[in-house]
Amino acid sequence: MFEHDAVAVTDALRPMSAVQIEQTRSFIAGLEAGSQTYWDMVEIGEERSRELTLTAELVILYADGVEDYNEWYEGWRMNSWRIEGRSPFGGAIVPPLLVSHFVLSVQFDHTRPFAIGSIHTNHDSEILAPIPVGATVRITTCATDKYEKRGRRYVRHAVKVEDVADGTLYFRETRDILSL
Repeated sequence: MFEHDAVAVTDALRPMSAVQIEQTRSFIAGLEAGSQTYWDMVEIGEERSRELTLTAELVILYADGVEDYNEWYEGWRMNSWRIEGRSPFGGAIVPPLLVSHFVLSVQFDHTRPFAIGSIHTNHDSEILAPIPVGATVRITTCATDKYEKRGRRYVRHAVKVEDVADGTLYFRETRDILSL
């Protein structure tokens, strides 16, 4: 047996890898230490952004994961690696909601402890233009509101996705996160 094949099992119903066990223990330790909630960590007007290159490999991994097999997204082929691809917009394009998936990686600052008790409850996406495979985009999120509804606390964010090279605005989104 290879070392990477070893699996740590926590119980018969839910086997976990060593990484999953450590992440679970860290999460529980954070709860016990009184970690901040998302509501506490975010200030209105706080803006964060990151750049992301939407490679053909990333597109294929996403499309396979959500089982969205569309030839418009194919900028990669076995033994050829990169191809231009075809779509009604010219070359291969990125699945429209792929960038929405990466918004959380911008909202949750990896340099700070992970906020406990956060649930993405709503988003309203607006697709403005197709994103070509290979583009580098800047995902920017800004906390625009904190509000309470039925005794629960929410943080609202405005999101935009722009091309780093020419500033093309591809995507906008408003999303709400429920916080303990």
